[in-house]
Amino acid sequence: MFIQKVGNMNFIKKSPWILHYDGTSCNGCDIEVLACLTPLYDVERFGIINTGNPKHADILLITGSVNDQNIPVIKQLYEQMADPKVVVAVGICATSGGIFAECYNIVGGIDKVLPVDVYVPGCAARPESIIDGVVKALGILGEKQKTARK
Repeated sequence: MFIQKVGNMNFIKKSPWILHYDGTSCNGCDIEVLACLTPLYDVERFGIINTGNPKHADILLITGSVNDQNIPVIKQLYEQMADPKVVVAVGICATSGGIFAECYNIVGGIDKVLPVDVYVPGCAARPESIIDGVVKALGILGEKQKTARK
């Protein structure tokens, strides 16, 4: 039986928890994120678990664009997450505002509010692309973890 030392934080990279937040989207990317959790794509093979509590999450996965009403919610979720944390913007709406960018109530993509580590473009982003983005986020999470220990 292998027991990990508490001082060594490699377990975060091996079993990250994801918090999925839907901004103002058409739900196309949300359906694809849920498809990643099905046995067909099986994102759990990487040890990834979808959680509803920001205090347990390591990766904030955001779909949809940002408007004035959800800016405080997004900031609050991000601040409640423990360090190190990674933000993944899924879909063209989350990266730039997408087709809603010219609407009166849309501020833009998630990078207008939070520092984004990984962008996953697409309308709607395919599950394979989302999984690639999450795997890249795991690498960034590992790097942030190393710099936090120093």
